[in-house]
Amino acid sequence: MELLSQLLNFLSSKAVPFVILLGILVFVHEFGHFIVARWNGVRVEVFSLGFGKKLFQWKKGDTVYCLSLIPLGGYVKMFGEQPGDSISDAEKSVSFTHKTVYQRMSIVLAGPLMNLFFAVLLFAIVATVGEERKPAILGDVAIMTPAFEMGFRAGDEIKKVAGQTVTTWDQLQDRLSELKNQEAPFEIVSKSSPEPKIIQAKIAEVPNPNPLALAKMAGSVDGFQYYSIGTTVAIIKGSLLDSLGIKTGDTIKSINGQPIQFWREIEIAEKSLRSKSQLSLVFERLLSEENEKTEVLPVNIEIPAAATLASVGIEQSDLYLAKVFEGSPAHKAGLKEFDKIIAINDFNLKNWDDVLKSIKQYAPESGTVKFTILRDGQKSDLTITPQMTSHMNGFGKEEKRFTIGIVPLIGMATEKSLIIRTLNPIFAIGTGFKKSYEMTVMTLMSFVRLISGDISPKNVGGVLSIGQAASESFKAGFNYFVQMMAVISISLFVLNLLPIPVLDGGHILFYAIEMLKGSPVSLRKMELAQQVGLVLLMSLMIFALFNDVNRVFFGSY
Repeated sequence: MELLSQLLNFLSSKAVPFVILLGILVFVHEFGHFIVARWNGVRVEVFSLGFGKKLFQWKKGDTVYCLSLIPLGGYVKMFGEQPGDSISDAEKSVSFTHKTVYQRMSIVLAGPLMNLFFAVLLFAIVATVGEERKPAILGDVAIMTPAFEMGFRAGDEIKKVAGQTVTTWDQLQDRLSELKNQEAPFEIVSKSSPEPKIIQAKIAEVPNPNPLALAKMAGSVDGFQYYSIGTTVAIIKGSLLDSLGIKTGDTIKSINGQPIQFWREIEIAEKSLRSKSQLSLVFERLLSEENEKTEVLPVNIEIPAAATLASVGIEQSDLYLAKVFEGSPAHKAGLKEFDKIIAINDFNLKNWDDVLKSIKQYAPESGTVKFTILRDGQKSDLTITPQMTSHMNGFGKEEKRFTIGIVPLIGMATEKSLIIRTLNPIFAIGTGFKKSYEMTVMTLMSFVRLISGDISPKNVGGVLSIGQAASESFKAGFNYFVQMMAVISISLFVLNLLPIPVLDGGHILFYAIEMLKGSPVSLRKMELAQQVGLVLLMSLMIFALFNDVNRVFFGSY
């Protein structure tokens, strides 16, 4: 009963965006069937949005238009669409079954094609209104990486690669893949100097991290990343800022009037404190994750000569814990939120990467792992046995590794997004076709990678996943909602063309066989194939719902 209550609450909270999104896409799909059927002289008896009990209906001409109770699809009922129907000679001219195979195929194909063309239109609208893109600016560049050794630094803006201008991070990634296994000149502008400079860099060939891409390999410069460590702070127990009410988990927004976005900017600002006698800090505290309500906390304090931020109580937060999962090895051992991990097996830790390496490299034969932690200013030792767990990476591939069930208190930050607009309507439509092609390839590749095992079947989602995506994109704004609608429209285009009986693709397959053999597939064989197709489709829907429930309500995936 509790799960049913949770399910009903979830559906009700996502209902409006879900109904809007799915209702529009179903209308577009069914309208494709409807309009082409009418063009071919077929009598359309019912045009329904939804299934089940009719909520209201009206009739115009030969067609009853209705809105039905279950908003998970729709249908167009055509006169004579069942091959075994008895039809008089006078009515054969308006019968679906008595149309030529090419006409029937065009009617069935029209639904998926309408979803494709609608996606093109939606992507064109997004291109015209403006789309947020990540700029081609490097985030934190780790010391000892090839990128750092070649001279790249955090905040460098990459202007050109081998003479070709790049503006967005996607363009940079595409250019790296074009030049993999080559050495190329990078024209960059650094934060410290407005003058462009050239860095010769070797572009490595690496396995493509996106399993849905056509190319198995991609270009990369080790050390390039878009994200930087943000300004979430840890506050030392008993320090000046601790006494003033600043807490671990707050973020710094400015230092002495200078806005701060990345941790590296905090380190730069700290150097200027030697000439100051007063320190002005502005912190921000998140009060509610649900509505992102925050509180601003200004602090003004006197500081001694050559003071550091550590001397007033600030340190980087990545070794502190933001969350300890209930029932995990860490939870059972006694780790708590805001504990600081100081050492693992007496190895002093410098950053979160040290924690990850220590846990990932765990060998079961070595027994328990000793964690030295700091809690409320007091050190203590705990023993934990990591366990093997499965996780989905950002590209849907299931990975197994040792974990203990903790999340670091670390916030990642990015450069301000660019707004890319295509005001020329012809170019906007071209962008719509390009994006639709890319999404179609990715959708097709998802089936290929599922079969090959490159991505996990746990990524298969259904109604709840669509509802969640619709709700989140609806909250994010018009552009995000329209893009999500376009992506799902492409999915409907591809899914409906799969050669599975009961789907449009199954009917097209029957008509293709009829064209080859010169006569229709026998009614008995069609009925048998449709029964098999219905079982396959229902099995897929049940599996998708099972994944949804596990992901949404139990967090298993």
